[in-house]
Amino acid sequence: MNSQDPPNPPPPPADASQPIAPQDEGPIKSNPESNGIDNKTSTGGAGARDGQAFRASELRYRRLFEAARDGILILEVDTGKISDVNPFLIEMLGYSHAELVGMPIWELGPFKDIFANKAKFEQLQQQGYVRYENLPLETRDGRKIAVEFVSNEYQEGGGKVIQCNVRDITERTEAEKERSRVAAIVEYAAEAVVTTTTKGIVIGWNAGAERLYGYSDEEIIGHSVSVLFPPGQYKEYLRIMETVRKREAIASFDTVRRRKDGTLIHVSVDITPIEARDGEVVGATKASHDISRIKKLEAQFIEAQKMEVIGHLASGVAHDFNNILAVIMGYSELMGFALPADSALRKYADEIKHASERAAGLTRQLLIFSRKETVQPVVLDLNEVVKDLDKMLRRLLDENIEMTIAPGKEIGHIKADPGYIGQVVMNLVVNARDAMPEGGKLNITTRNVLLNETDARTHARVIPGDYVMLCIRDTGSGMTDEVKAHLFEAFFTTKPKGKGTGLGLVTCQTIVQQSGGHIDVSSELGKGTSFQIYFPRVEQAPEAVRVPRQTGALPRGTETLLVAEDEPGLRHMSAGILEAQGYTVLRAPNGQEGLRVARQHQGPAIALVITDVIMPRMGGKVMAEWLKASYPAIKVLFTSGYTDDTVAKDGVLEQGVSFLPKPYTASTLIRKVREMLDEKMEVANV
Repeated sequence: MNSQDPPNPPPPPADASQPIAPQDEGPIKSNPESNGIDNKTSTGGAGARDGQAFRASELRYRRLFEAARDGILILEVDTGKISDVNPFLIEMLGYSHAELVGMPIWELGPFKDIFANKAKFEQLQQQGYVRYENLPLETRDGRKIAVEFVSNEYQEGGGKVIQCNVRDITERTEAEKERSRVAAIVEYAAEAVVTTTTKGIVIGWNAGAERLYGYSDEEIIGHSVSVLFPPGQYKEYLRIMETVRKREAIASFDTVRRRKDGTLIHVSVDITPIEARDGEVVGATKASHDISRIKKLEAQFIEAQKMEVIGHLASGVAHDFNNILAVIMGYSELMGFALPADSALRKYADEIKHASERAAGLTRQLLIFSRKETVQPVVLDLNEVVKDLDKMLRRLLDENIEMTIAPGKEIGHIKADPGYIGQVVMNLVVNARDAMPEGGKLNITTRNVLLNETDARTHARVIPGDYVMLCIRDTGSGMTDEVKAHLFEAFFTTKPKGKGTGLGLVTCQTIVQQSGGHIDVSSELGKGTSFQIYFPRVEQAPEAVRVPRQTGALPRGTETLLVAEDEPGLRHMSAGILEAQGYTVLRAPNGQEGLRVARQHQGPAIALVITDVIMPRMGGKVMAEWLKASYPAIKVLFTSGYTDDTVAKDGVLEQGVSFLPKPYTASTLIRKVREMLDEKMEVANV
C-alpha cells in the first residue's frame, strides 16, 4: 500500500474517538506505577501543583485510552515494539494483551502487509506519519475487517513514541458499497429515475430518464421538471408537488409526459418524498416507465371488444332484415313480371326493388364487417378482375377525374372471392372520387411484391413471402394522421351526414383479411392518398369463374322441390315463385318438419332441397345430412342471411357446398335452382 505524506503532519485528534496525548506529555506507558512521570519532579509548591495537574492529565488520558472505540497501539520509536495496546484493539484483533506487548509491529500477523520488513518501519520513522484509508486486516480467527490506519510520531519527554490509531470502517465501507450499488442500479435502470427539489427543480437524472425523455443530464439538471408536462397539465404538476410536501407517496400513477422532441408518451410514475434527518421534506424521487405500448394494446382490446359487440348486433339485425328484404325484393320483382312495361305500377315496383337492393347492399357490408358473410374464394388473375371492372368504375367517376389502369406484367395469381374483390376496388374508387371534388387523377396498378422479415416486423398481420399488390392512388385532399388512426373503425366517416355509413373501409379491410392479405395506407394532407392492398401469391392456375346467365326468359322445370324456411313470408314467396315456374314444391317451417314431409311424400323423388341454415328445432345442415343418408342423389341449396360454422368455417364455404345468400331476387332463385338441377342431369348423363 502507498502512504500519503502531507508536508506537515496534522496535530493529534482531541476527540474521544481518537484519544491521543498532547505532544509535550506523550502517551502513558503500560506500567501504571511509572506512567511516564519523572520521579524527580518536586512535590512542593508550584512543582507540586504542576505534578498534580500532570497526574490528573495522565489519568484522563488513561480513561480515554481504555474507553476509546478505536484501536490504539503505542510503539517504541527505536525498536518498533508494541509498548501498549488498548482493550478495543485487543477485542478487534483477537490477540491477548500479553501477546501484543513487546512484539515488533512488523511481526504481528495483521500488520505484516503494512510493515513487511524493518525497512518499512524505518520509513515511518523518517516520515513521522502514515495514513491508509481502507486497509484490510485479518484477525486471529481469519476474519477480514476494513480499517482506517493512522500513525503519528510524538515527543515523549526526552524521547519519541509512535501512536497508531486503527478504526474499524467495515460498516462505512459496506454502506459506501451499497450506495455505489444502488447508484449503479439507479443509473442503469430501465426506468427513468428523476430527483427534484420540493420546488420541482431537477437535481438527479439517470440514463433511463435520458432514454425515455430525450434530455441529457446537462440539459435538464437545474431546470424545472415541468418541461416534461404537456400543455394543460400544470394543475397536475402542482397537485403532485403539494402531495410530496405532505410526505405522501404516489404509487403507479398513469399519466402523459412530453419528450424533448414534443411527442407525448404514456408513463406510469411512482413518486417518493425525500426527507432530511430532521424530517423535513427536501425533494422527491420519481421513477417512471413507458406504458405507451400497454395503453395501445388496451385500446386495441377495447376496440376489439366493441367491434365484437357491434358485429354480433349487426349480424343479428342483418339476418332478420335480410329475410324481410328477400320478401320485398321477391314480390316486387313478381309484380314487375306481371305488369306491362309501360305501366306506372311497373315503375313503382321497380323502384321498390331497387330500394331493397340498396338496403341489401348495406346489410351485406354489415355482415362482411361482422365476418358473417360467406366468402367463396377461387384462384384468379387480379389483372382480369380489374379489367372487367373498368367500364363500371368509369361510370362511377366524374368527367374531371382522369383514371388510368396499369396492370403489372406477369403478375402472380391470388385466391379470393372475385365479387368481393370488385367491391373493395369500387369502395376505394368511390372514396377517391369523393376526395377529388374539383377533379384530379386516379391510378390503379398491380405488381408482384416480395415482403421480407423487416416488413413483417413493421406491419401487423404480415407474413414474409410473395404477394400481388393492388394499388389505388389519388391526388385528392389526403388526410391527417388523426383521421388515418381511425380509418378502419366501423361507422367512422369524414363524409357529411347522410353521405356515408362508415362501413366502406372496414368492409374492405375485412374482405382483404379473409383472403389472407392486408392493407397499407399512405396519405398526406393536400397531397393525396394511396391504398396498397397485398394478396398472398398462389401457384395454382386460375379457375374458370362460372357466371350464370342473367338475360333471357327465366328457366322453367317440372321437378319436385322442398323449401324449408322458418320465416313464413319468405317460405311462401319462394315456394310461390318456383311453383309459378312449373315446379312441384313441398314446404316445411323447420328441419324436423322437412324430414317428416320428405318421408311422407308419395310422388316423384325430391330433386332439390332449398333450406335455411339456421331454423328452430332442427337446422338445415342436420336435416340435409339425414336426407342425404336416405336419398343420396338429392341436391341441397343452403340459404341464409349469414352463415355460421355449421356451413362455413371462418366465413369460407366448404368445397361442393351450394349457397344462396339472402336477400335474393326471384330471378336469382329461379336461375340458381335450374343451374343445380341441370348439373345433376349432366352428371346423370355421363
